This record gives sequence, C-alpha cells and structure tokens, in this order.
Amino acid sequence: MVVLLAVQAPAQQVLDRVVAIVDDEVILESEIVQGAYLLAMQMQVDVSKNPKEFERMKKNTLNNMVTQKLLLIQAEKDTIKADERQVEAYLQQQMQGVIQQLGSEEKVEDYFGSSLAKIRRNYRDEIDKNLRAMQVRNQKLAGIKIGRREVETFFKSHKDSIGQIQETVDISHLLITPKAGDASRQVAMEKIRSIEQRLQAGEDFAALAREFSQDPGSAGSGGDLGFMGRGVLERPFEEAAFALQPGQLSPLVETRYGFHLIKMEERRGEKVRVRHILITPKATREDEVASADTIRAIHRRLQAGASFEEMVARYSEDSSTRDLKGHLGVFEIDQLRERAKEFVFAIRGVADSAYSDPVRTQYGFHIIRVNRREPAREMSLEKDFERIQQIALDHKKQKLFESWLQDIRETVFVDIKDKSYL
Repeated sequence: MVVLLAVQAPAQQVLDRVVAIVDDEVILESEIVQGAYLLAMQMQVDVSKNPKEFERMKKNTLNNMVTQKLLLIQAEKDTIKADERQVEAYLQQQMQGVIQQLGSEEKVEDYFGSSLAKIRRNYRDEIDKNLRAMQVRNQKLAGIKIGRREVETFFKSHKDSIGQIQETVDISHLLITPKAGDASRQVAMEKIRSIEQRLQAGEDFAALAREFSQDPGSAGSGGDLGFMGRGVLERPFEEAAFALQPGQLSPLVETRYGFHLIKMEERRGEKVRVRHILITPKATREDEVASADTIRAIHRRLQAGASFEEMVARYSEDSSTRDLKGHLGVFEIDQLRERAKEFVFAIRGVADSAYSDPVRTQYGFHIIRVNRREPAREMSLEKDFERIQQIALDHKKQKLFESWLQDIRETVFVDIKDKSYL
C-alpha cells in the first residue's frame, strides 16, 4: 500500500508507504525514518557510514511505535491523560537540544525535511503519547517487588552477563555562567523596543516572531506556545499572559531568559493560548573574560585552602546543586563521558579531594572536585546487593510487561506489512 506523499529525509527521498497497522492506525515509513534519524542524532551515529546500524534503529523504532500504540489503546480505556506542564517542559528541552546539536533552526529543517513549526507539532504529539504510554506501564508495574532469595537466584544465573562495575567517580562542582553585561542588555532592550513599535504600528505578530524571536522552540511557529494552564512558565511571564484579553499585547516582560512581548490569542476557561517574541541579551567576549577571571580567582582560593562548600554557597550559579554543596553524584566514567566529556578530561589524574583546573562547557566555567574514585571490579552480593536487586527487579518487571503486552496484542489487530522489519 503506497501513500502519495514524498517526505524529505536526510540525504535521501522516501516514498511514503504503510509499514504496519495497529488496530485502525497506520505506521508510515516516513514516521519510522524520522524517528530513526532522531535516535541516530541523539546517539551521534553517522548513518551514512553505518547503514546496518541505521537499519537496526529503524526496526527498533517500529517496535517501539507498535508498543506505544498498544499502550495508548489501554490509556484510552483507562482515560489516562498527560500532564501539560510536563509536555511543554519536555518539548522546550527537546527543541533546544536538537537546535543546539545541529547548529541552527535552518539545519534542523534541512535534517528532517519539515518546517520547524511542523517538527514542533510532531514532537508535542509524540511527547504527549510517550508520557501517556509511560503512565500505563508504570501503573501496571507499580506494585511489583522482589525478595532477597529471588535476587540471589537471579545473580547466580546472570552473573556472567551482568558484567563488572566500571571505574566510578563521585564529583562536585562550582559553576560560573557568563552573564550579559549592561551593554548587551541595552542592545537587547533597544531591539525589542523597536519590535514593539512595529507591532503597535500594526505589523503581524507571528511574522515578526518568525523573523526575530530567539526562542528556538516557538519562533518557527510564529511564537505560538499553544494552550497551557497556570504553573507552566516563568512567573513574570505567566502573570503578564493571564492578565491579557484576546488580541491584546503585553507591555515588555523580563524573565531569566531575556525580554518578552506577549500576545493573547485565545482563552478556554483556565487555559490560555499565547504567542511571544523573545530577545535574549548575549554575553560578549568581555563578559566571557570576566567570568573566566572569576573562576580562576576562586580556583586560587580553593588551592590556598578555602572551603569548597563556602565557595559553592557564595558563588556557584547552578541552582540545582547549590543546596547540595555542589554535589553532582556518582558516575561511571563512560556514563560521565556521555554526559560531559569535558569533565572526564578535566579530572584525569586529579586525586581524591582535589580540584580540577577550571574547565569550559556549554553551561559556563566549572571547577570540579573529585570526592572519591573507585576502580573497576567484579560485582558481588555483599558489596552491591542494592544495585543487583535493582537489576533483578527491572528484569522481572520487563518479563511481566512483555507478557502483559503480548496479552494485549492478542486482542488487537497488528499487521507488519513489510516483513523486512521483523
């Protein structure tokens, strides 16, 4: 069965066709390809050099899509809805991550062969479905537990496949983020004031948002943020938005992201649909140098014996770890390399309780303290019971989930038309 629709995918043209049917819904080739390319991008796989790996990703994508549709059927029966605040938060994070990784909005559109607005709509829909499917799975497995004897039996039979514990490192950090100075704020203020004047003169809000807004998640859709309730966005933004009437333009609003102009599009009870234009002050080279000087001065004080905890409390701009005295957690080296490869290089050769030299990442300038290292070793029930218990519990849950999913599948029509995906 072929659908007369051409979808541009990276480096190839896909003639869309139905690959599978679940109940009364179809899964198209274009959906699978786009999902596989997103997975490849996240895993930093060059599909042109790894065609076999890409085929494997396509099969995994199809399998996940079939599973999702089965779970969504159950979600409809159980009237499970996704939290809109979570959907919006994940959407903003996803869009910003994709744009940052590919380099620009134009490159994102080229990569996926769609407009940014369409990509955003697709992401929002997929995130909503994923959260609903996840809730179904979590509810089904919520009461599953595992006893000590089960853990011991599992470890004896899976000891060879579990493998060893990699080298781990317990780290804390102090972060200094380059901030735009007065000159940059003034430039941003003048820019948004000029946009405000054009809006007051009658120019189209959506067109100006597409041209000027620096919010990567909404600029492509004319600044449209969709419907949302209270508690989703920054308080100053939210207060200004909910004070508007349909068609009304807000005065200038400032949040930690920069300066906003907001237009109310529609109200539905306690939900509003607004557009916005964001102009973000950009840190200059001088601002970067000032932050670098600050982190070096803090590093000198630490080397001279200053308290790391006091320095974090006074200077660190990572609000998520400040109350934890800068503690980031315990990481396997490979895990840390995936999340922050700059950290791995920075702490190479750094002893326990010592500090790295200042290191630059996308978030700013860091000083990392190595709290403790543990070398790679084999797992044992005596030292690693809780970790083995969690592995055994996850294994038990997965087997029960697959069995339950098979029961659902036997009551729902599933047809994989393209056998190459099996």
